[in-house]
Amino acid sequence: MERRIGMEASIAMAEAVGLCDADVVSAYPITPQTHIVEHLSELVANGELDANFVPVESEHSAMSVCCGSSAAGARTYTATSSQGLALMHEILFIAPALRLPIVMAVANRSLSGPISIWNDHSDIMAERDIGWIQVFVENAQEAIDLTIWSFRIAEDKRVSLPTIVNFDGFILSHMIEPVLMPDREQVQDFLPPFEPLQRLDIDNPVSMGPVGIPDVYTEAKYVQHKLLTDAYGPIVETFGELEKHFGRKYRPVETYRADDADVLLLTMGALGETAMTAVDERRKRGQKVGLIKLRLFRPFPYKDLLNAIGDKPVLGVMDRAVSFGGPVGPVASEVKAALFSARKHPLVPEFIVGLGGRDTSIADFHSIFDDLFEAAERDTTPDPRFVGLRE
Repeated sequence: MERRIGMEASIAMAEAVGLCDADVVSAYPITPQTHIVEHLSELVANGELDANFVPVESEHSAMSVCCGSSAAGARTYTATSSQGLALMHEILFIAPALRLPIVMAVANRSLSGPISIWNDHSDIMAERDIGWIQVFVENAQEAIDLTIWSFRIAEDKRVSLPTIVNFDGFILSHMIEPVLMPDREQVQDFLPPFEPLQRLDIDNPVSMGPVGIPDVYTEAKYVQHKLLTDAYGPIVETFGELEKHFGRKYRPVETYRADDADVLLLTMGALGETAMTAVDERRKRGQKVGLIKLRLFRPFPYKDLLNAIGDKPVLGVMDRAVSFGGPVGPVASEVKAALFSARKHPLVPEFIVGLGGRDTSIADFHSIFDDLFEAAERDTTPDPRFVGLRE
């Protein structure tokens, strides 16, 4: 039975990993992720989690340990952030290529330079093409639920791909919120024991990760791409199973008061809840505004997004990272590509917000909605705007 408690989001994620009976935790501390692996070390030391807790000398080593343990058939978990995720870069591509169902939390944090320990999405946007399933959460409850779900989808033999749970550093990672924590029996009913699709076994030796000569490399990458795109069906299916077991609904694309909206705004991550408050305030003024929340980032849910947009004339897109020298926002680029392929042509103003932990307030959202209504009135798309930019 679920119990209602107040808990920091990072601790809640660690507790969820414990309920999933992870076999190996590969751990290296980095702000603001550290509380996850610290609490997992306590669970292991106290005998509450029967796992091998492996402290390593770098994040590069952390992901290397994950690949080895997962290949040997262990349910494997790690967590990182920012420069640590960047240091993993070389190894991150190996996990999906070998179909290793590792689960990782990324406490999203800005990349250097200048040095910043605060939140934005520049770390994960630099790793968007690594081939992992990627989801974003808004609050501590979602962090619990989607951590448990991540083991289920990663280990599904139709999928067998690593999965990242993105959650905003500090804005969410260090927040104490009321949550419903499931018990171990509930989790075990939802998450079957791990049965690897393939494993290293000295009694039945196999080769994993051999050289891909030109004659096979393209085919290998095609299969990898197809596996990730085909994972969409099992993702939706397991979201449904999660709802049956825990009563909370998740979808690749979620909306808030969007059906009759004149203008829409798209967000990812914890700022969606602040945006919902601004939407409610605008509705009280009689203005029909709505929100689209992008839950699933990879595989990108093109059809769900297009259905959510419908025939709305204006869609503002919020990005928390910059694509330097190219289109300003990486998420906006993805959205525009989806619209172009479907021959839909709403106005798509872009907004860069919350870089390096800068606060994005309800007032900022009202300013964004003002811009969206102005764009609709003028029937023109303004230049991308850095919200809160100081002159």
